[in-house]
Amino acid sequence: MEELYLDNAATTPCDPRVIEVMMPLFAEDFANPHSTTHAPGERAAKAVETARAGIAALIGADPREIIFTSGATEANNLAIKGAARYRARHGDGRKRIVTVATEHKCVLESVRDLASEGFDPVILPVDRNGRLNPDHLREAVSVPTALVSIMAANNETGVLHDLPVLSRIARDGGALLHSDLAQAAGKTALDVRALDLDLASVSAHKMYGPKGVGALFVRRRPRIRLEPLFSGGGQERGLRSGTLPAALIAGFGCAARIATRQGEADARHLAHLAEALCNSLHARQVAFSINAKDAPRLPGILSLRLPGVPPLALMEQVPELALSVGSACSSADLAPSYVLTAMGLSPEEAAESLRLSPGRFTTPASITRAADLIACAAQQVRGAGPAWNRSRSDARI
Repeated sequence: MEELYLDNAATTPCDPRVIEVMMPLFAEDFANPHSTTHAPGERAAKAVETARAGIAALIGADPREIIFTSGATEANNLAIKGAARYRARHGDGRKRIVTVATEHKCVLESVRDLASEGFDPVILPVDRNGRLNPDHLREAVSVPTALVSIMAANNETGVLHDLPVLSRIARDGGALLHSDLAQAAGKTALDVRALDLDLASVSAHKMYGPKGVGALFVRRRPRIRLEPLFSGGGQERGLRSGTLPAALIAGFGCAARIATRQGEADARHLAHLAEALCNSLHARQVAFSINAKDAPRLPGILSLRLPGVPPLALMEQVPELALSVGSACSSADLAPSYVLTAMGLSPEEAAESLRLSPGRFTTPASITRAADLIACAAQQVRGAGPAWNRSRSDARI
């Protein structure tokens, strides 16, 4: 069976142009980019700085504001914990840290971790469409607040927050503003200046670059100060010590440059595929609804609820189709998505939801085939009815 990949929100394949850029830095120009006393090191350093400029251009930053990390998880931790700890260490009395219930786990856990250090974590609710009410943020920052962290686009539903409005509220409250841009960067136009962000996280593998590398935008004017997460040789302006992986960073830069050039074309392609998938499912009489249907969303993420069809059962019917069930898995127990339940879906409704995310290399023919597979699997699962649920009660979502 030919596999069909519709899980690009989880990770994207490396663009062949990215691989072409990376390979020489693995095999030939492999020198340490910090060893600039010789020509091989200078070539590696140049590749790093070229990439830094490409990533900065993608989000409207200055290259000097880009700090390389191992990925968006590290960047989010550095932004949230680093900013909070610096302000506390230097006598800032602000202890409140505000974020949103539908943020990525690494943001939520970073905020919660700070409670043990005397900070006041505040997790704000969202509406049925997964968006934050500006009045809730305004009320939260009426108490002196050190940092607000709000993602640009949700990784499960694609919902876009109204960052221009929310950033003004955070600024009026005197808080720093961090945004997790991992899902949005390269898929929608972003400008950290226009959004008035202080800190922003990006990830290479969400935009057809390699895994294992990300970056944190750290505003220079006015300068944002952070406590580093760990000690070392003081690389990356003293904020992220460690030898830089030049090959991965070069691939990241290439991916960012490609996204800058063809991001709008990619968005049109994904919007067309998403529409085609929904139309195809309708044509095959598959009953479904779109989660957060009325919210502005990224074109490449569809969170669908299929009443009466547990996604795990559907996936067992179509092992050749790669998608996400929209659930968190811990110790082999599947639980309903915390993102969807935070939006007001019941556990049962959340447990009937799955995420499909086509990508740059997904073809219309693949979408037609996916619709066929989903329609057939849904019919089989619904036909099995309660018997399937009883037989799989130990793995119930």
